[in-house]
Amino acid sequence: MRRSPKESADGARRITRRGLILGGAQLGFAGLLGLRMRYMQVEQADQFRLLAEENRINIRLIPPARGEIFDRNGMVIAENEPSYRITIVREDAGDVDQVIARLSALVELDDEDLNRALIEMKRSAPFLPITVADRVTWEDISRVAVNAPALPGVTPEVGLSRRYPLGVDFAHIAGYVGPVSDYDLSRIEDPDQLLRIPRFQIGKVGLEAKLEENLRGKAGAKRVEVNAVGRIMRELDRREGQAGANLQLTIDHALQNYVQARLGQDSAAAVVIDCEHGDVVAIASSPSFDPNLFVRGISVPDYKALTENPYRPLANKSVQGLYPPGSTFKMVTAMAALEEGVVTPEDTVYCPGYVEVANRRFHCWKRAGHGHVDLQTSLRESCDVYYYDLALRVGIDKISAMAQRLGIGERFDIPMSAVARGRAPTKEWKKQTYDQDWVIGDTVNASIGQGYVLASPLQLAVMAARLATGRAVTPRLIRSIEGVEQPSGRGESLGLNENLLRQVRRAMFAVSNNRRGTAYGSRILNDAFRMAGKTGTSQVRNITAAERARGVTRNEDLPWNRRDHALFVDFAPFDTPKYAVSVVIEHGGGGSSAAAPVARDITLQALFGGDPPLAAYPEKDRARIKAQQERLKRERPDPGSSGRGRA
Repeated sequence: MRRSPKESADGARRITRRGLILGGAQLGFAGLLGLRMRYMQVEQADQFRLLAEENRINIRLIPPARGEIFDRNGMVIAENEPSYRITIVREDAGDVDQVIARLSALVELDDEDLNRALIEMKRSAPFLPITVADRVTWEDISRVAVNAPALPGVTPEVGLSRRYPLGVDFAHIAGYVGPVSDYDLSRIEDPDQLLRIPRFQIGKVGLEAKLEENLRGKAGAKRVEVNAVGRIMRELDRREGQAGANLQLTIDHALQNYVQARLGQDSAAAVVIDCEHGDVVAIASSPSFDPNLFVRGISVPDYKALTENPYRPLANKSVQGLYPPGSTFKMVTAMAALEEGVVTPEDTVYCPGYVEVANRRFHCWKRAGHGHVDLQTSLRESCDVYYYDLALRVGIDKISAMAQRLGIGERFDIPMSAVARGRAPTKEWKKQTYDQDWVIGDTVNASIGQGYVLASPLQLAVMAARLATGRAVTPRLIRSIEGVEQPSGRGESLGLNENLLRQVRRAMFAVSNNRRGTAYGSRILNDAFRMAGKTGTSQVRNITAAERARGVTRNEDLPWNRRDHALFVDFAPFDTPKYAVSVVIEHGGGGSSAAAPVARDITLQALFGGDPPLAAYPEKDRARIKAQQERLKRERPDPGSSGRGRA
């Protein structure tokens, strides 16, 4: 059908209008493109000229600040301090040997550190910065910066290094950090890219290792422009990382400092637990070491001195040391027998100095025997025969169950290295472990904490706290993470008969406060703070019949490593228990002579929050205690001056 002239004219006008719109749009786009080209060619000419000269953009990780560790009062235990270092990027340096030669003329380089850096350089990606000089001075940094054009790939940097201001006091608790090793990387399924930065530090032992992910933080990143010789021209942008979480411990630094000093250089351990919340307010292992030595790599002589020391300063005896608990275990046997109803607190057992079981004679520590003894007398004077008799009646499985109920053989989940489980042996355990049947003599030995029974100082302190409270007190080491309070270790009721528990506590009170008690010499005179305790002496050697016939050799006449271990556990005040304490002195001899005085002093220090008045000690001890307090003040630094406090 033919269109009318009017329709044809209207169509032509529409086509013309569309053409003008389209043409205008094309012209506008061309104009914008021209303006953009002018902007890039004229106004950004310098930037693109640099890029044309083989510049490139690098993305570099920014290590985050490691979280800090504080005691319960805000005293810093582990902190970060500025550290100047010099790094080199292999692919930017070109001739590495030549660049290092120039650098050596400006800065004194340690041969050992330099060799280590060259090895790292060969096994690391060519674009990663390698530290060639660490902890250099500001003057060294200045000289390198001034001579930067002659040192391609070399960069002076400021970073953070770990420092432990309280040194030996917290070495076994906080642990230490060190450079990431191949072994560290092999243990991690998907390593954080931060860990691949040469000499990046991670926790090696202790809290630093156990809470590494909390403390490490998240990496930041920066984009930098470098020229053909590797010199940084400018920083294009930066994304800051996230600092690690700060930790607050339950430890009281002043008490920890005292306990460490009181243990001295003995091979020993001590633990103090708050009975109300389960807070570990002090946990010490002696001798200790300076963790700062490990931060940058310990020297061979220093490490050799630590590893060859027979007192094993690197071992954390408080949680990984396992010892026969000796007579401190007698409360476990007593509670097992009392709960089962095989004996009452008033029932007596005759002790002639030994008991014969299966044609074997098991001796009491007192050769002449104790005569007729009941529960209180047996604990007070530590009669062995009484507990032999109870064990034969109640059986090992009931004793083992009670031991676990009181914390022996339980691996507590606290963030310290190599926390040991201990052992509350059973018939089934011996069969599985040694493929041997349990014999009656094993039960007799176990009744007094010998034989297969093993416990750590931490477990013994927990045992004392549970006996004191009747609750399943659980040790807590972390009070808060980044300000978030951690669960309490108060625990629920153990379900033990309170009347029977009260009888055991009274017997422990007699140990320390009755004239015939084995720890009477280490009693507390202050009526408000009197303690209940139990001595323990565990054998580390067999005593032959011939030796017993001629007289058992005294500990002081034996080589150190063949002497008995000395132990003591206590809680105080007796009426309202606040703290439970355990002390183990390796090869210290008798519990009453070696461990009880140390435990008494630590208990008083915790109760008074500082040096107690001399009136709290027996009069015969006051001159010695005064001299001891003065000596310890001289020997141990003022904790308040060692690190900053923070509320």
